[in-house]
Amino acid sequence: MTVRHNVYGQPIGPAVDGWSARPRPSRIELAGRYCRLEPVSRERHADDLFRAYMEVPDNRDWTYLSVERPETVEELHTYMRKLELSEDPLHFAIIEALNGTAVGTAALMRIEPAHGVIEVGAIAFSPRLKKTRAATESMYLLMRYAFDELGYRRYEWKCDTLNAPSRAAAARYGFTFEGIFRNAIVYKGRSRDTAWHSITAAEWPAVRAAFEAWLEPANFDEHGVQKRRLGELRT
Repeated sequence: MTVRHNVYGQPIGPAVDGWSARPRPSRIELAGRYCRLEPVSRERHADDLFRAYMEVPDNRDWTYLSVERPETVEELHTYMRKLELSEDPLHFAIIEALNGTAVGTAALMRIEPAHGVIEVGAIAFSPRLKKTRAATESMYLLMRYAFDELGYRRYEWKCDTLNAPSRAAAARYGFTFEGIFRNAIVYKGRSRDTAWHSITAAEWPAVRAAFEAWLEPANFDEHGVQKRRLGELRT
């Protein structure tokens, strides 16, 4: 890449011609083949989510989230009310296409329209969503919305550095690891070093093509086993 210089001979970044602030994400439905995302609703989704989250006997899946798992229907409704009212993070319920039930949530957050930067986070997958085509597709749908419809330049994934499954998921989805912010936050009474990952608009076409190839029904055998891994399709 050719480095530009200003009138003082100092190196400066590439020009972003015609740039303007990006729209903020809206409460819209995002439809896919295996799932759809809906603006989170206590009335529509809370009972389904409570059943899905309680399929495991403990709350180890919530260790690295900012909150603990709601342990009663009433607690879940209170939690969902907070999600429902939030503008940033903007939460979506993940709905299985096959049976129409809510099986998890995810959010677009730390939204910076002026710079075209947005993060995906607050991801709470239930056991029945984990390691499914719907789980992968839900992440693809949010990325596609951010890049293709809203025109963002940078899509971020951040997690506790000790959260090995989250860091592995970021790599699988095509994020580039950028580094660690030490002592970044305090949550649940403990310190967190935060691992930063991102996908840029320039990288998105290759990432999108890999997602779309992986999600094709032809990529799975009669038992639902993938023929090619997502990472293989980016190479």
